[in-house]
Amino acid sequence: QPARKISVDPFFMDVAEVTNQRYAAFVNATGHRAPYGWKNGQMPEAHENYPVVDVSWDDARDFCAWEGKRLPTEAEWERAARGKEEGRMYPWGDREITSKDAVYNRVDGPQPVCSKEKNDFCLCDMIGNVWEWCSDWYGQHYYDEAPGRNPPGPEKGLYRVLRGGSWFDVPPLFLTTSYRSWARQSERSPTIGFRCVKNASSNTRP
Repeated sequence: QPARKISVDPFFMDVAEVTNQRYAAFVNATGHRAPYGWKNGQMPEAHENYPVVDVSWDDARDFCAWEGKRLPTEAEWERAARGKEEGRMYPWGDREITSKDAVYNRVDGPQPVCSKEKNDFCLCDMIGNVWEWCSDWYGQHYYDEAPGRNPPGPEKGLYRVLRGGSWFDVPPLFLTTSYRSWARQSERSPTIGFRCVKNASSNTRP
């Protein structure tokens, strides 16, 4: 699809994908269900700094709300992933991806957050490691007619937007700042995690 100029209001984004340690604090404090892959509801041993996975869109939304935040819109996510220079294919530019840049093309699962270089917004793992839930419903042609500022996504849909690619994916298709994927809202997958954002008008950074 042809590129469109989209702008978003300032916001703060979590530097890293939400970790098992952060999510365990939420589960322990609220009694929320544990991720699907946690045996007996317990966080995997020695995986505190790994991204939490096997969480649905609703789980991710509830966690972000508990921290006083929210899921990013798809437009916010892409703006953050591209960094300071618009139009980049990858967070670091247009140079071909390598294993030094991102966690991808693996069979052993995600890796600890921020094990690769940050982009120039100081954000980790915007490409690879785990797919990230966005707040939007997925609409294949939504951006043909979306507002040019702060597009909220379609009013309804069957799937929620995923962005960023995962440890399991192989380039070049899935691992770019522009590739759009989707999953059912109830999906809990070992390749899907999330991070949260907060409006810049709020008093506290994430």
